Amino acid sequence: MTALRPHPRPAAAEAADPIRPRAATEGRNGGAGGNVPRAMLWMLASGPLFTCLNALLRTLAQQLDPFVAQFLRYGAGLLVMLPFIWRAGLAAYRPKGLGGQLWRGAVHTGGLMLWFVAVPHVPLAEMVALGFTTPLFIMLGAILFLRERLVLARWVAALVGFAGVLVVVSPGLGGGGNPYALVMLASSPLFAASFFITKALTKRDTPAVIVAWQAIGVTAFTMPLALWSWTWPTPLQWALFLLAGALGSAGHFCLTRGYALADISATQPVKFLELIWASAMGFAVWGDIPGRTTLLGGAVIFAATTWIARREARARR
Repeated sequence: MTALRPHPRPAAAEAADPIRPRAATEGRNGGAGGNVPRAMLWMLASGPLFTCLNALLRTLAQQLDPFVAQFLRYGAGLLVMLPFIWRAGLAAYRPKGLGGQLWRGAVHTGGLMLWFVAVPHVPLAEMVALGFTTPLFIMLGAILFLRERLVLARWVAALVGFAGVLVVVSPGLGGGGNPYALVMLASSPLFAASFFITKALTKRDTPAVIVAWQAIGVTAFTMPLALWSWTWPTPLQWALFLLAGALGSAGHFCLTRGYALADISATQPVKFLELIWASAMGFAVWGDIPGRTTLLGGAVIFAATTWIARREARARR
C-alpha cells in the first residue's frame, strides 16, 4: 500500500514540530546496530517523563477504579495529540500496518490492566524493583525473537544496573508475601512483548504514528471495563489526567524514537537511571533524603550506564 504523506516542509518548520510524523527509515541508518548513542539519549529523555507519570498514576489509581484511571490516562494521551494530528492531517497518521498497531494496543492493554490493579497495593520499593525486570525480559526477547546480536557488554551493564537497583530497594523488601507483587511482575513480560512489537513497527511507521495508535488502541480496549465501574473524576483529577496524558505521550514518543534508532537491547541499560530520577523527584517534591543505600546503588547504576554509553560511542566511531 502506498503511504500517504503530508507535503514536505522546510527544515526549520520540521524542527519546530517534533511530534510531526517523519520518515520511518531514519532508524535503519548507521549499520546493523543503528545509532546507539542517539538512541540512548532518547531513552534518557524518556526517564524523567515516565518517573513523573508513574508517581502521578499511582496517586490517581488509589483514588479511582484502576480501569477508569487506565482509560482516562490513555484517553487524555490521545486528546493532547489531537492538535498535532489535526495540523499534519489524518493521512499522515494512517498506519502502514493496522493489524500490528492493534496487536500492540491489545498486548499493552493486557500489561496495563495488571499494572493498574497492582499499583495501589504495592509499596514503592517493590514497585521499583519489579518494574526493572522489564528491561531484562526485553533483552532476552530481543535475542530470541528479534534475532539481535548477543552483545556481552550490554548484558553486563544491564545486570550491574539491576544489581544497583536491588542495593537501593533491598531495605524495603521483605516481610510476608504480597500477591499484588506477583500481579505486577506478570505485567513485565507483557510490556516487553509490547515493546518488541513497537520495535518491529518502527520499520514501517513513524514514532508519532505508533504513539497515536497506542493511545487509540488502549483507550478502545479499556473502555468497556472503565464504563462498567465508572466514577466521575473531580475537576482536579481531570486536570491531572491531562497532565498524565501529556507526560505519557511525550515519554512514549522518546522511547519509540530510541527503538527506531538502534537495537532494542542496546537501549535497556539506560532504563535503570529512572531510579535516580525517582530519588531526585522524591527529594524535590516530598523532601525525602536519599539514604546510603540509595546513593550507593545510584552510583552503581550511573557507572554502569556511563560505561556502556561510552563504549557504544567509541564502537560507533
